[in-house]
Amino acid sequence: MESNDLARTHRIPATPAAPITPATPAALAGLVRQTRGPVLVPGDEGYDAERSGFQRAYRHRPDVIVGAECAGDVVAAVRFARAQGLPVAVQATGHGLSAATDGGLLISTRRMAGVRVDAAARTARAEAGVVWGQVVEAAAPYGLAPLNGSSPGVGVISYTLGGGVGVLARTYGFAADQVRSVGLVTADARQLHVTADSDPELFRALLGGGHGLGVVTAMEFGLVPVARLYGGQLVFGGERIDEALAAYLRWTETVPDELTSSLALIAYPDLPQLPEPLRGRYLAQIRIAYTGSAEEGERLVAPLRAVGPRVSDELREMPYADSHTIHRDPSDPHAYDGDNALLSGLDAAALRRVAALTGPDAPVMCVVQLNHLGGAMAKRGGPEEVAGSVGHRDARFALRLLSPLPGAEAGDDLGAGTGDDLGADRPGADGPGSGDASSEGPGAALATVRALHAEALAAVAPWRIGRSVNFLFGSHGERPDAAEVARSVHDADAHRRLAGLKAQHDPENVFRFHPSGAAAAEPLTGR
Repeated sequence: MESNDLARTHRIPATPAAPITPATPAALAGLVRQTRGPVLVPGDEGYDAERSGFQRAYRHRPDVIVGAECAGDVVAAVRFARAQGLPVAVQATGHGLSAATDGGLLISTRRMAGVRVDAAARTARAEAGVVWGQVVEAAAPYGLAPLNGSSPGVGVISYTLGGGVGVLARTYGFAADQVRSVGLVTADARQLHVTADSDPELFRALLGGGHGLGVVTAMEFGLVPVARLYGGQLVFGGERIDEALAAYLRWTETVPDELTSSLALIAYPDLPQLPEPLRGRYLAQIRIAYTGSAEEGERLVAPLRAVGPRVSDELREMPYADSHTIHRDPSDPHAYDGDNALLSGLDAAALRRVAALTGPDAPVMCVVQLNHLGGAMAKRGGPEEVAGSVGHRDARFALRLLSPLPGAEAGDDLGAGTGDDLGADRPGADGPGSGDASSEGPGAALATVRALHAEALAAVAPWRIGRSVNFLFGSHGERPDAAEVARSVHDADAHRRLAGLKAQHDPENVFRFHPSGAAAAEPLTGR
């Protein structure tokens, strides 16, 4: 790799990447001796598999990968990176990858998969590579549950560092609110055990604003006493969608905090691999998780059922271990890009406008999800009575947009290029489900997706108060408005506080590949 290739990474105005000298064979040999896990460089067997995660549109292209097996491996990797002048990226599952490396060092944490449940204390400890399905399974025998998200394959750590809006969010708050302690390796390769008592400011920053402050090697968090749910989906066909949208918005004004829900709009392509009931149909799916009784749940959902006939009605009582069946998120890696808006409110006309823009007549497929927020999420702090850094807790809804990027999966990923690369045509982009927008290459498809998302989000501009970092999918640091995107995750005071902590704990911006990287290194002035 040319020494100036690192300048093409996630751009951060305050600390531009400096040219580096590739690691010498002797230095790499020393790193191998200091680590238990594998050390890989381009061309090695297993390099491509190790750098690839769930998100296939953007993949890391590091000079060195350390497949960490323990916290000691992370320390050795960071120490090596510092000595060699390499920036550091971290990946567990790669679901939320938003700033891919082009050079540098990647720490892959997927081997750090230990989970321990303390039923008496109602806590769990998860290592850096643990996914939520593991924690749900470990906690279930004790009648306990974590504040996991809708997909069992998503990693615990990055999800929680971004706040974490889960299946039980309105009842118990953000996942970050339950954190008790964090194992952290800092930019100077120190290993810390961070708690509300040991370092209140750093602990607070990690709970909702923690990307880019170090490498989290483990996390301890509270579990909640939930063994079963009343939940599932109500699905309405295209002819009922307008009525379903209006009914859902009215309904959210009446439900208790014990009920967490979302509405999804999906125009399924007419593909033979899809189930017949979904193939070629435009559907509204209302997803429900209620911690009260099934009898009361039936009463609460009656106004939704009154909308009319349903394509399917799968509401039922279930063990919490089956909560992933409520949303049925895809489990196979694929290429996608997504944006979101946190909203103070919403009316039916605006939501119908979003549906019209993103429905069957849209230039690209767009999955729309509207999460009902509020409840416990609007309250500050968790068991430790520490107000974390989750932004915009007063939001009433989160509007999420996600689109697949056909052609960016089979080795033709968008990589870690600059913003100029995102519109570049690339050959060989055609693939299953690709339409006219993708025929000129994944860069062109991305431009179409971004334009559609921007138009749909403009429809809710009167209520928009910010973004959730958990639902920023794709290389948003390469956008022309990257600074605005980064600032939208927190209010100005929180942004300034987090930027100060970033400067204190990582002054050389070693950890620069993360969702809000541009903001973390860019000081706020005059605001």
